[in-house]
Amino acid sequence: MFDLRPVGYVLGLLVLTLGVTMAVPLAADVLAGNGHWGAFAESAVVTIGLGMLLTMACANGVTEGLSIQQTFFLTTGVWLVLPLFGALPFIFGEPDARLVDAVFEAMSGLTTTGSTVLTDLDNLPAGLNLWRGLMQWFGGIGIIVVAMVFLPELRVGGMQIFRSESFDTMGKILPRAGEIASRISVIYLGLTIACGLAFLAVGMEPFDALMHALTTMSTGGFSNYDASFGAFQGPAEYVASVFMILASLPFVRYIQLVAGTARPFFLDTQIRVYLTIIAILTATFTLYRLFLLGDPIEVGMREGIFNVTSIISGTGYSSTDYQLWGPIVPVMFFFMGLIGGCAGSTSCSIKVFRYQLLFASISTQVRRIYAPHGIFEPRFEGRPVAEEVISSVMAFFVLFFVLLGIFSVVLGLTGLDVVTSISGAATALGNIGPGLGDVIGPSGNFASLNDAAKWILAAAMLIGRLEIMAVLVLFTATFWRT
Repeated sequence: MFDLRPVGYVLGLLVLTLGVTMAVPLAADVLAGNGHWGAFAESAVVTIGLGMLLTMACANGVTEGLSIQQTFFLTTGVWLVLPLFGALPFIFGEPDARLVDAVFEAMSGLTTTGSTVLTDLDNLPAGLNLWRGLMQWFGGIGIIVVAMVFLPELRVGGMQIFRSESFDTMGKILPRAGEIASRISVIYLGLTIACGLAFLAVGMEPFDALMHALTTMSTGGFSNYDASFGAFQGPAEYVASVFMILASLPFVRYIQLVAGTARPFFLDTQIRVYLTIIAILTATFTLYRLFLLGDPIEVGMREGIFNVTSIISGTGYSSTDYQLWGPIVPVMFFFMGLIGGCAGSTSCSIKVFRYQLLFASISTQVRRIYAPHGIFEPRFEGRPVAEEVISSVMAFFVLFFVLLGIFSVVLGLTGLDVVTSISGAATALGNIGPGLGDVIGPSGNFASLNDAAKWILAAAMLIGRLEIMAVLVLFTATFWRT
């Protein structure tokens, strides 16, 4: 019989912790003197109370370790339950949000998607904007731990390649999950502080610097302005670009750097491919705007690198409406969002390593065709890749694009136009942020969508954030019989 008590115990602790963190935006509202702190007080009481009850009710079922089934269930349960409690301040607070809008905003925050249904962000209470940023920050560090500890062990989407002893990753330098999480936390916090100080140095106000440091390092993209990053055009775009790139690199490499081992960082082909893609795309848009649009080279380069990095990393900031750059540009940004950053980062979408393995597999098959008696095998980081890894990656690609098609069709059935349906499905499943078109494009938001579409997109965010198969496996009969 499937024992839910260990899962409930961990979920209870996490809900309890989430409730305690509501003291931070509560304090921000008290200091701002806006009277909104009561919404966080009510939310904290409910969240802490229910978290304590769940923890105590399940305490008698705590075991030393979780089974595979319990781990899958917990991984999905965290991103399903926490947004429900994270939504409470939006319901009790000044926006007086409906349930669907509150859950959408919280799900977008904790999955670091960055799509928003809130309007007039400039005038929201300080605590509520800070809560949006904190949720993304928590979601960012959470997904790093999941990607480095749980998904490789669960063999999801090719992530098992990072648990192999052939690779000098966390399996060899940090044997315990708790130690991995603690070191990640220190590095993540340090980079966030550095990002905030850099924003202050280029002229941001303290609250703006804090808010955008939280959402930059999480590659979340929430802003406290309706204009998003358009309110800070100039040097701040360069700062954000640097830290968005840092956030979308493998955090295991930072752990190794801190430990005094720099060689793996500079030899990591994932990092080199990712940086090369950003450089090529930035140069392309810089030249495009220089010669075809007549923009100054500095403006073209600054807005090019910022918006390219924002979309490819899944952050989702926008400093300008790039749909106005020309008809081909939105299409290019659509496909950029499907690339993603590196595995083991706060970034999202398909991720670079899967494309590397895809091309390695295709190359191997081509060579086998013209040299049928040769022995060829796909390689990654110079080492052979197991067949199960290739199969897992191929299954991920198939599921991703099948789900993209299904969500697009279902969104279309709710009454959305073709562009909004397809780009909305892609941005939710890839946890990217803005879509395309006049409604959910970089200059719009998701507020005007119908309720059915919002629930569908929230579900897509959850599935995409947990690498698809970690969620879909729960709906198979074999999983529950095992």
